Amino acid sequence: MIINDRQGQAVSIARTTGIWYLMMAISGILGFMVFHSQVYDADPRQTLTNLLEAETVARLRMLFELAIIISQALTAIWFYRLFSEINAWAALATLIWGTVNAVAIMISAIAMGAAIHIAPSSHTLEDKLVAIELLTTLISNAWGVGALFFGLWLMPMGYVITSSKRMPVWLGRTLILGGIGYVISVFFKYAGISGSWVGALTLPATVGEFWMIGYLLIFGIRPVQE
Repeated sequence: MIINDRQGQAVSIARTTGIWYLMMAISGILGFMVFHSQVYDADPRQTLTNLLEAETVARLRMLFELAIIISQALTAIWFYRLFSEINAWAALATLIWGTVNAVAIMISAIAMGAAIHIAPSSHTLEDKLVAIELLTTLISNAWGVGALFFGLWLMPMGYVITSSKRMPVWLGRTLILGGIGYVISVFFKYAGISGSWVGALTLPATVGEFWMIGYLLIFGIRPVQE
């Protein structure tokens, strides 16, 4: 009875983790992949125009950024709850690195808030363009450097799975491979190395993440193997 109660609680925690993770994925897709390019452009003049003429879209982008931060932090906490009794060190690493990634994205959100504030201000056009260019660059690099910790948090997550076998082993291996790919891609990006193959390094992470979300929501977590 006690074992069944513990397994039921573990499945409940796993599914809640899956909900937070799904929210993070949805807010990330909508915010970064749908709305971001509608506001922030490589040309600061175009970005300023977008901020002034499409303020609602800019504020939606900002709100989705906040949703990413909250859901990332909550996902990290719930993964800690889920994994802490399996492997305390790996669970703590998942919590810390996931939270650090949320902090990196928070820097991006702060820059977005500043850009929205500056766009309609009384500053000169030249000052606005300089500020917008700086803030847009900060947003881009907050995500770029934050990807380092996004990759790091996938590694202990995958290790818990492969070592405990409480989820499919290949799910864990895919997450570890994806985490390594993210970290390497960040180093390549800042070393000035580019190419479509660099972007392909993060594909295992994408596969692993959606696999993880689906497994958490549908199955939860396997019982302890005797």
